[in-house]
Amino acid sequence: MTDAFDGVELTTSDVSKTESGAAHAVIWLHGLGADGNDFAPLVPELEKLGVVSTRFIFPHAPMRAVTINAGMEMRAWYDITSLDFDQREQDVDGTIASQKIVQALIDRELSRDITAENLVIAGFSQGGAVALHTATRLNKRIAGVMALSTYLPLADKLETEKSEHTDLPVFMAHGVQDDVIALKYAEASRKQLEDSGYSIEWHTYPMPHSVSMEEIEDIAKWLVKVFGS
Repeated sequence: MTDAFDGVELTTSDVSKTESGAAHAVIWLHGLGADGNDFAPLVPELEKLGVVSTRFIFPHAPMRAVTINAGMEMRAWYDITSLDFDQREQDVDGTIASQKIVQALIDRELSRDITAENLVIAGFSQGGAVALHTATRLNKRIAGVMALSTYLPLADKLETEKSEHTDLPVFMAHGVQDDVIALKYAEASRKQLEDSGYSIEWHTYPMPHSVSMEEIEDIAKWLVKVFGS
């Protein structure tokens, strides 16, 4: 189902086996140049693996000019000037704007039938970066954050901006053959988060910048665990 909220297009997939509707929610952010339909096909697989009574919300990032793609407009959560993470200037304003989009979607779920402890923020690549950035700054303890093939953006601001909820469950996964976001950047983000008090469930897979079946199985196990179902 496709709808919109506060000007943001959404693709929503419900996996519900209760008369009262979904008990859990996952807000899942796509990567650069994709859209909210990108990960929707995984929902039936997750249901087969035991993730039930869950509403999946897949927002579509705004259209914006992206520097590394010759300024072409595409769906992006923030601008990227270079794949050289050590040298590039980060898009602070774009990241914060996307954080506000995710916060609004969280508030929407909390105003409906979902409690904070039954909500997960997830994302792949650029979407995973926004998910990590947002989850570490929430004023509520949610069920967890799932960060796939990604890194922590605006890392220098974490210590001064992080919330008190460092007991937040964090699932991080990365392909060892990733040539878009090198494994070393994910490992550096993992170490920084651990040094800041977060406990990370860490996985690596023999894959490039993508998702594997083994990873999907691990995602399902983690969702079942953090939702307590």
